[in-house]
Amino acid sequence: MPPVTRRVMIFRSLAGGVTALVTSAVAWARPAEATESDTDATTVLAKTKSIPVGGGKIIRGTWVVTQPTRGTFRAFSAKCTHQGCTVASVSGGTINCPCHGSRFRVSDGSVVRGPAARALPGQRIKVSKGVIRLA
Repeated sequence: MPPVTRRVMIFRSLAGGVTALVTSAVAWARPAEATESDTDATTVLAKTKSIPVGGGKIIRGTWVVTQPTRGTFRAFSAKCTHQGCTVASVSGGTINCPCHGSRFRVSDGSVVRGPAARALPGQRIKVSKGVIRLA
């Protein structure tokens, strides 16, 4: 086997880079084929059984889904209205922001304790067959 020269290594590196670039460009340019189940999967927030009564769960750092009373579900933005931090927990009936201590009610997203002055924006959801989805 002949020795690998610097020229061969450079050529192989360039060829690999070009291959990766072309592959990603083709994948980006070609739209993915979406099926009905793929579309549904992207809007699923949580299963109802994973949301505790009187509490909630932060979903993908984007949404907060709560269950203030058994069988009643609500969804809110996980972005605090004070300075845009992502809320970190749901406990004691409130959605809690770690940055400056704002707290919001799990029932309607309203401010319990500032410095936030506005409620968390609500999000329409659909609950069906034990699954919570964006509406």
